[in-house]
Amino acid sequence: MNPTRWTRGNDLQLLENGEEFFPRVFEAIAGAREEVVLETFILFEDKVGLDLHAALLAAARRGVQVDVTIDGFGSPDLSERFVGTLCEAGVRVHVFDPGLRLFGWRTNMLRRMHRKIVVVDAQLAFVGGINYSADHLMDYGPQAKQDYAVQIRGPLVGDIHRFVHAMLAEGTRRQQGVRRWFRHRPLLRKRARALPPAGDAQAMLVTRDNVRHPNDIERYYRLAIRAARERVTIANAYFFPGYRLIRELRRAAGRGVQVRLILQGEPDMPIVTMAARMLYHHLVHAGVEVYEYCERPLHGKVALVDDQWATVGSSNLDPLSLALNLEANVLIHDRAFNRTLRARLDHLVDTACRPIDRDTIGEPTRWQLLRSFVVFHVLRRYPSWLGSLPRHQPQLEPAGPPQVREAAP
Repeated sequence: MNPTRWTRGNDLQLLENGEEFFPRVFEAIAGAREEVVLETFILFEDKVGLDLHAALLAAARRGVQVDVTIDGFGSPDLSERFVGTLCEAGVRVHVFDPGLRLFGWRTNMLRRMHRKIVVVDAQLAFVGGINYSADHLMDYGPQAKQDYAVQIRGPLVGDIHRFVHAMLAEGTRRQQGVRRWFRHRPLLRKRARALPPAGDAQAMLVTRDNVRHPNDIERYYRLAIRAARERVTIANAYFFPGYRLIRELRRAAGRGVQVRLILQGEPDMPIVTMAARMLYHHLVHAGVEVYEYCERPLHGKVALVDDQWATVGSSNLDPLSLALNLEANVLIHDRAFNRTLRARLDHLVDTACRPIDRDTIGEPTRWQLLRSFVVFHVLRRYPSWLGSLPRHQPQLEPAGPPQVREAAP
């Protein structure tokens, strides 16, 4: 299920970094009365993970139905005690493709569950790029990540709620004992009722998977850039997109649109910056403004176009996110939200970024031109190459003993 439809009447609030995100999520879980559904790529057993653990335990112990889905590659080292106490309290912990280790090496690197979604009581949702780990807090030090999420109230929450339950049903339908639980759906149908307006924003959940919606997020990016008349600003941690998206950026700059890219200057993985820099000549010489964020690692996946369109989510603009991982972004049509996001990104550019211009990159050598030419044209073809790899169906495995609850009569 991929509910790609615009809904009106939503209230959306931008949350920057763990300092804004974690208190909102933990407060929402603490106030949950019926249900918490949480998906995340990374859950570490550090101070943030332990705070989340405590909030989920407390919710389950007061009778809230709690489902937590973690990725087997992103969250491989949770202790038996951490997971076991959740299961004992009634939390259903699902692991996406745990994978096997071969001589100590993890074999499940490709096609990850990279979404970060929370839905509480089918009334409040969070979508973004922030994982549950202490490196999303400023007190972590120079390697603390810069990132964003969005808090959502209104009819869009109903779409997100239906999506996460469809993914749970699809991923767990083969588990022993879970089939019976998913046949009892009167409570879920009640929760999925249409929600009243909570604001003025139009918004839409867009996801990518490896079966029905392999290109949706990239396609909406390209459509928005193609329609741009004044500005395009993209802040993205891992930037190595396909040829068509680069072409749209170059064309937009060519017709006078201000196109700005905010990329990593202090990367958490050096290969990421090395790959992005191979594209700088093509971008800068086409009129695209490139900035490297140098204060700390950039982990954000946000963008805005003109004065109304924006997106916040989990999807990077690289081969993993655009052609392999399971991702989720929220698209937003709202001037107030766009204005808030633009102010935050302008602040990054003004205070913590270095511009990459023709003087910075200099005149390319023949080797650089050849390398860039090869990379540029490989970008045209990698989606079809990666798409030919074996594809994961959404498969979840329970962590700990299966937790089976009968629905209330």
